[in-house]
Amino acid sequence: MQYIYNENASSETLKIEGDNHKYLFKVRRLKVGDSVNLRNLKDKNIYTYKITLIDKKSATLSLENVEEKEIKPNRYLHIGWCVVDPKTIEKTLPSLNELGVSKISFIYADFSQKNFKINFERLEKILINSSIQCGRSEMIEFDTFASLKEFKENYPSSYIFNFSQNIITKYKDSIDCIVVGPEGGFSPKELELFKEENIVGVNSDIIMRSETALTSVTTLLLF
Repeated sequence: MQYIYNENASSETLKIEGDNHKYLFKVRRLKVGDSVNLRNLKDKNIYTYKITLIDKKSATLSLENVEEKEIKPNRYLHIGWCVVDPKTIEKTLPSLNELGVSKISFIYADFSQKNFKINFERLEKILINSSIQCGRSEMIEFDTFASLKEFKENYPSSYIFNFSQNIITKYKDSIDCIVVGPEGGFSPKELELFKEENIVGVNSDIIMRSETALTSVTTLLLF
């Protein structure tokens, strides 16, 4: 872990319980007088606390130092992810967080299963666990759209990833928002929403799963 997450980090004193207590004192075996770094993932700061009291199920920490230390992606990338099985989303999210995606809009496309519901509370927990491992200091933003048409109206300059002669890497500097389809791909009506020059792809005719396409697109655009 690069730090411990606590939503109240910045307070003069903190009480640590549960999994964080177990990690600090059973795994890392810290003791009174040792220091530990925390973030609240709401600001740029890393907060250093000194351990002042340890009980069986809780511990008290006292704020020792505050340092502004922002660790975030080098560029902004907004992904429009057409809704797939939530299990797939949860499995892929840590990789997207580590790669540096800034925002994800979940879109109920024509071929998305409408019964799939996004559990944002669970996604936030996954992001927190990912961020404390990779060191990232800000959370991915989330929102949802009922259709690709609605998304396009809000982000008119967005691109779409599909089979195309327009190779995505040639447009790398222009793309800060791109849509990746669900397992069934895009409907003809949805493809008509995008101009030909805003449809990009890779040099391959192999059909990718949604999560494979998403990880590939993110890597190609951010690195």
